[in-house]
Order: sequence, then structure tokens, then C-alpha cells
Amino acid sequence: MSQSASKRRVLVIDDSEAIHTDFRRILCPEPRKGKNDLDLLEEALFGPAAPTRGEGPNEPEFELDSAFQGQEGVAKVTESLTAGRPYSLIFLDYRMPPGWNGAETLKRLRVVAPSLPVVLCSAYSDYSWTELMREFGKSQVLRELRKPFNGQEVRQMALALTEPRSPG
Repeated sequence: MSQSASKRRVLVIDDSEAIHTDFRRILCPEPRKGKNDLDLLEEALFGPAAPTRGEGPNEPEFELDSAFQGQEGVAKVTESLTAGRPYSLIFLDYRMPPGWNGAETLKRLRVVAPSLPVVLCSAYSDYSWTELMREFGKSQVLRELRKPFNGQEVRQMALALTEPRSPG
């Protein structure tokens, strides 16, 4: 299995470049190049540090793609399925002017990939969670994340929702 095939593929659909940067920093952290003086002093005082996220031998890696509008996101999901490299998870913004909003994008994603986990993200409450549940049904593959979000919460949610499921 190649390295890229072992990564969990995540698509971020959001109209803000800064949000894509935040998700990349959280899910695809740059490996540390070496230890600085403070790291060496800390190690001398407290002993070797435990591996941090992305450094452990069994820590899954993420491959992150970006779409800046709902239409582009649905096209990328369709292409990924055709290519045999489906996404494991989508983080989807509620508001993405001037195109489809999150609810419209989700409707179209459910036609293309009905069981693909989606996390709806927003700082606004254009739709209540109750309204969304009424429209899309209660589902283990639909979650909500409020902005501004906590990096640890995003990472834990991504790990949990991309965990390989056994068939049946």
C-alpha cells in the first residue's frame, strides 16, 4: 500500500482561505525538524517528551483537499469516487456566498455519496440542528462543529469519523 493510499482523505468545503489553512495546520502538521534550546532544556529537566500529534508510529495521516464552493466540492467528491479514491470525511461550511449554502450542498452530496461523513461548520445559526435533522434524518455520519473551533476537537472528530468501519 502506498503512503498516499494509507492516508485518510478529507475535503474541506468553505469559501474562506483562512479556514482551509486552519484545517491544514490541524490535520496535516509540519513535522518538527529538530530540537531547539528550549526543547533540549525541557528534555534534560523532565526526560524525553511523548510523541505529539502526527509523530506517533500509529497516528493516522490525513490528505487534505480544498473546495471553495459547494458545486466544486460535489464535483470533487464525484471525481474521487470515479477515480476509486473516495474521501473519508467532509468539513462543510453553512455559508458560502454566492453559491450553494451548506444545506443545498449537503442535499447534493447525499445523492452522490449517501454514507460519506459530513461535519457542518458555522459561526452562524442559519439553520437549527433540529431543522437539519428533520430534513436529513438523524445520522451517525452528520455532525456539527461551531466556529471558532478548537483544533483538538477537530482532530478528534476527524479521527473518529474516518476510523475504518467493518462491513455489515
